[in-house]
Amino acid sequence: MTTMDAVAVRNLIPNRYPIFYIDRVTDLVPDERITAEKYVSIAENHIGAYLPDQPQVPPTLIVETMAQAASVLILKSPRFAGMTAYLASVDNCRFTAAAPAGSVLTLDVVMGKVRRTMGIVQTQARVGDQVVAEAELHFIVGKR
Repeated sequence: MTTMDAVAVRNLIPNRYPIFYIDRVTDLVPDERITAEKYVSIAENHIGAYLPDQPQVPPTLIVETMAQAASVLILKSPRFAGMTAYLASVDNCRFTAAAPAGSVLTLDVVMGKVRRTMGIVQTQARVGDQVVAEAELHFIVGKR
């Protein structure tokens, strides 16, 4: 089991502010699974602007956050070290609840099929025990 802080994640994936969303990795088993967290703050412009009366993470950014967690899992694989993961497509995506300001969005990603420079991961986003989103993400890995 490996953990990572935001600085270690930032050094691994190319995302930067204002589209860098992973605050912490709490569990990582390369080539298998990752659990990461995003702390949802009302101070983020996109949280307050999406639905001003109900500040929450916009659904598209939940997908982006799941993709960033998946990128960490993919790039911690020895076969993809020093490369960059790109989101190729999103399948079977569904949103079941909101991720409100003040909550912790927990991302669970499980590695699926991988072939040479592409693959599939199964992702889930939760607030506490409640699932807020699920998706199958397809990725391509290339040079930095």
